[in-house]
Amino acid sequence: MSNNVERWKERGCAAVESRRAQLIELSVRIHDCPELKFEEHRSSAWLAEYLESVGFTVERPAYGLATAFAARKGSGRPRVAILCEYDALPGIGHGCGHNIIATAGVGAAAALAELMPETGGTLVVLGTPAEEGGGGKILMARRGAFEAVDAAMMVHPAGMDLAAMHVLALSLVEVEYRGRAAHASAFPHRGINALDALVTAYNAIAQLRQHIRATERIHGIITDGGQAPNVVPERAAGVFCIRAATEPQLARLKQRVLACFHAGAQAAGAQLNLRTIGDDYSDLWTNAPLAAAYAANLARLGRTLVDIADVPPAIAGSTDMGNVSKLVPAIHPMIAAAPAGVPLHSVDFARYAGAEEGHRAVIDGATALAMTALDVLGNPDLVTAMQAAFAETAARNES
Repeated sequence: MSNNVERWKERGCAAVESRRAQLIELSVRIHDCPELKFEEHRSSAWLAEYLESVGFTVERPAYGLATAFAARKGSGRPRVAILCEYDALPGIGHGCGHNIIATAGVGAAAALAELMPETGGTLVVLGTPAEEGGGGKILMARRGAFEAVDAAMMVHPAGMDLAAMHVLALSLVEVEYRGRAAHASAFPHRGINALDALVTAYNAIAQLRQHIRATERIHGIITDGGQAPNVVPERAAGVFCIRAATEPQLARLKQRVLACFHAGAQAAGAQLNLRTIGDDYSDLWTNAPLAAAYAANLARLGRTLVDIADVPPAIAGSTDMGNVSKLVPAIHPMIAAAPAGVPLHSVDFARYAGAEEGHRAVIDGATALAMTALDVLGNPDLVTAMQAAFAETAARNES
């Protein structure tokens, strides 16, 4: 590491610390105002305003999405993108801790703002809405958000510190059955029970789960099961997630799940309508040199990283950052914001995301991201290694 990069890191760490109170206040504000996918108007505005206050030029809305933004500072290459997520979950608010992701991202950017004239290169902060099922990053990528980007990074809260995580490809499917209503007691023979079709499919999927890989997942909910118990349901609907380790495995599993849906329709005599919601999420290519730089920086903060090899592959999630990772060198590390064993997407995790453990993750996450961005901006050898690793991963997955 050059002396310049080391000096920049010392100043970057101090800059994050000097903004501790501001960043925690911003994180709590977002945490206490949970907004669902594509509706994050206040959260995105607060983040954009903060970036403007530290000297970034902010475009909002951006890339055709009302709650997306793009903040830029500097010019030329390397071009580093720090990504912020800020959507919440229905019913449980920030049970995935996106308030931490967002605030750590803008905190890192604020720390780097005053260093950019010395480092050269460009820093882009992208506000990426609707990670929870909307695929905001995919839509932004399609509209050019990641063109000429040399590295994309973010940090996600969890129950442990990881430089990488297991990520599954994901397809979200909406299923609807149409039957015929009738009096359930007097004229049941005149009805076609749409709920029976959906329940038959649901049970078929439950049986299918015995015969899939440990890295594959099928789970869903019934969103409409009828209106009254004495009326044969003429409509039933549900939403299901299908996940697998790779996109080809996802495509094969999806066909098996769709067969279950068709079987339900055939058994009940109902009409089946299927719709894939949004774009499929990809598995994630963690860029090893970039992840190693992040791991070294996080270790400097006194955190102990868990080796991803020690985490069972079945403990996995999905993210639209996977799609980004197949366009540019990228990392999606996890930072402990709750005790180990507290599950993401839970009320308990939401509580930690707005408490002291979450606040520490904001500050440490911002600091680690800032230092890693400085590694990219100040170390041409790292950029070369990142590009080589990216090309090697792409070639391996094409074979």
